[in-house]
Amino acid sequence: MKKIGVFVCHCGINIAATVDIKSVVEELKDYPGVAYIQDYKYMCSDPGQNLIKDKIISEKLDGVVVAACSPTLHENTFRMTVKTANMNPYNCEIANIREQCSWVHKDRSAATAKAKLIIKSVVEKALLDEELEPVKVPVVRKALVLGGGIAGIQAALSIANSGYEVILVERQSSIGGRMAQLSETFPTLDCSQCILTPKMVDVAQHGKIRLMTYAELADISGFVGNFKVKIKQKARYVNWDECTGCGLCVEKCPRNVPSEFDQELGKRKAVYTPFPQAVPNKPVIDADNCTYFKTGKCQLCKTVCPFDAVDFDETDKFIEEEVGAIVVATGYEVYPILNMSEYGSGKLPDVIDGLTFKRILSASGPTGGEVRRPSDGKVPKEIVFIKCVGSRDPENHFPYCSKVCCMYTTKHAMLYKHRVHDGQPYIFYMDVRAGGKGYEEFYQRAQEEEKVIFLRGKVSKVYQDDDKVVVCGIDTLSGTNVEIQADMVVLAMAIRPSKGAEDLAKLLKIGIDQNGFLTEAHPKLRPVESLSAGIFLAGCAQAPKDIPDAVSQGAAAAAMVSALFANEYLLHDPIIIGVDEDLCSGCGLCVSVCPYDARELNREKGIVEVNEILCEACGACAAACPSGAAQQRNFTDEQIGNMIKAILA
Repeated sequence: MKKIGVFVCHCGINIAATVDIKSVVEELKDYPGVAYIQDYKYMCSDPGQNLIKDKIISEKLDGVVVAACSPTLHENTFRMTVKTANMNPYNCEIANIREQCSWVHKDRSAATAKAKLIIKSVVEKALLDEELEPVKVPVVRKALVLGGGIAGIQAALSIANSGYEVILVERQSSIGGRMAQLSETFPTLDCSQCILTPKMVDVAQHGKIRLMTYAELADISGFVGNFKVKIKQKARYVNWDECTGCGLCVEKCPRNVPSEFDQELGKRKAVYTPFPQAVPNKPVIDADNCTYFKTGKCQLCKTVCPFDAVDFDETDKFIEEEVGAIVVATGYEVYPILNMSEYGSGKLPDVIDGLTFKRILSASGPTGGEVRRPSDGKVPKEIVFIKCVGSRDPENHFPYCSKVCCMYTTKHAMLYKHRVHDGQPYIFYMDVRAGGKGYEEFYQRAQEEEKVIFLRGKVSKVYQDDDKVVVCGIDTLSGTNVEIQADMVVLAMAIRPSKGAEDLAKLLKIGIDQNGFLTEAHPKLRPVESLSAGIFLAGCAQAPKDIPDAVSQGAAAAAMVSALFANEYLLHDPIIIGVDEDLCSGCGLCVSVCPYDARELNREKGIVEVNEILCEACGACAAACPSGAAQQRNFTDEQIGNMIKAILA
């Protein structure tokens, strides 16, 4: 029988306050297989780890059980500890007596009894653990970044500056994302384009970055370090190799349609570049609105093009690439204003969302930066800004905070005052959340210097009265009803995951949360990693965030990719679910349920084979296998059975 050492952690008072550690040690020292047991106040500390190493050597232990906190937190720590004492790290197990015992019980005697059973069950598992070795796999040192907003741009530049090749895929015809639509940015009020455009140009000119705009991910296979991706290059109907971006085709196009970039306040042509600073600054043809594609007539753009770059016969193309890591930075959408009928959205033309107001403020926007209301072009003298529209509203819309609304609404009110000096902005708010460097000072400046009026309370009614938009609400601080005869109303709409995020998550086999945002592996310790190895998250694809946070997360994801590429080989966890060929009947049930495509039926041999690199040990195949041939390493049926017996004894 193996000699197992058990090390019980007090975790300060996290465990010891609820579990009687001395009683646990006293009972476990005579348990079959336990050759040594000791407790310590902080087992994860250097002295605690040194204690484990010393006792492995002096007591000649074959396995270790650390009774402490969740294995998610410190399993790797203790495995590395035992490895330095020449023990196979997969002979180290964690008995979780904190999260699963002390933290969820108040009765000391019941918690102590439960802790004993948990440790006994893990000892039974450790007695049958195999010595395992990680699986080696070579690395393709090329990254794929999905999304060309500021987070994706930062991730691509950081990876490329580390010396690795990057493919940056953006579904629009230009990179820049939502940041390109902004005017000024809080809290410094510097021009969005002035700080964004240099980075966009750096991406286009970087020798290590291959920029693929008007494209999207179509398919993916493989595994960390060795992904095979298929990228759909959508038909642009303009040959960019020949096009110089002279703009003559755009100038001569007779077809005008609402501009998505300008939130449909302005117009664009059917052949267009989305905005003046676009990168690449070359046009595409909108087939849905092009006269030629609708009627078979026109082709004026083709006629005037001096370089014969217009090609109406162009089709979508699929490009296959091999990459070692993927960064998902697909950004966000604004919750559609039409969902807020209680505020007159869709009926009252002077009720708009914050992104539309940003385009009004922008010098390159539909009004050239002059604040004018959409209905008649007049300068509004009173504007009401309403925050938390769709956010923090679990009954009707979404429960989460969109994070940036407090600050950008304050910014909008300040910029309005800078444009219309005699105007008066009002802000209805639930709370003000100014959690960032310089944010609180920015908020104070709006109140004290710019004379923005903040009204704490929710708006109850918005309606049209002649040429005014009447806003009714209550100021909960003074306890008075408020009615404002406004010229415009601006709604701070909730931030939502970008269109197609759920389908992309399914394609990449990464998780999404209850609100549709991509799920990180751990909210504190692994905030930019997904649960699929080699796939990282950045920006608003993961949660609402401001520009500094998006840039930081893009750089953090890039650092993870660079660390991945720094090794010639990757090591994959060997705790996978293999196949006992003597028991396998070749029925293929496990193949059909595997979400990672890690299993394949070898029809010649009549058995299932496993790609160990792809297997993430989720257990679906083991549950489906009728013959018991699918067994997870170090989680075999025999081990689990013995653990259950120990608990029920």
